[in-house]
Amino acid sequence: MFKLAPEGRPFIGFFAVVTAIAFTAGGALTALLPFVLTLFMLYFFRDPERTTPEGDNIFVSPADGKVILIQDVREDQYLKGNAVQVSIFMSPLNVHVNRAPCDGSVESVVHTPGRFLSAFKHEASLQNENIAMVMNTKYGKIIVRQVAGFLARRAVCRVKPGDALKKGDRYGIIKFSSRLDIYLPKNTGIKVKLGDKVKAGETVIGECA
Repeated sequence: MFKLAPEGRPFIGFFAVVTAIAFTAGGALTALLPFVLTLFMLYFFRDPERTTPEGDNIFVSPADGKVILIQDVREDQYLKGNAVQVSIFMSPLNVHVNRAPCDGSVESVVHTPGRFLSAFKHEASLQNENIAMVMNTKYGKIIVRQVAGFLARRAVCRVKPGDALKKGDRYGIIKFSSRLDIYLPKNTGIKVKLGDKVKAGETVIGECA
């Protein structure tokens, strides 16, 4: 069954109505562009099922896309300590539904207004508009940050503080091209490398020692 993210319904409905009006007013040629845009919205907001790997000490990717950054960082805003940051760039062709990287409870969800730099730029991580979800896990606190990009100016986090998440659970979406940063415990063994393509809820990106 073809599943769609609910956030896509207004976009799909809008372009479907425009297509119908254009076809009625001007015929098939006039309706071609809005029809193509309707198909693109259906494709973009697809939400396929995923098979999440078992294992207590693994973190799965929270997003589809390409790994563009792996680095050791000092994170003082939420973690107050050292962490490993992995950043994933999502193109408009990727699935944009975000998933929990491991089991845990949501401690906080913080929306920070900001700029709309291209999501692959290093400075976009902290300067762009973003939503940071802090999770309490048995490995310690982790952060998953949805970062708006040049086109993606709307991120949606569906959870709130106190909610429990299982590894692979859907928790949000970013509309159009964007970026997702995850901050893992400093002792995490990273299982991906720069340039790797990853899938949300399926690809193992790290293993906690």
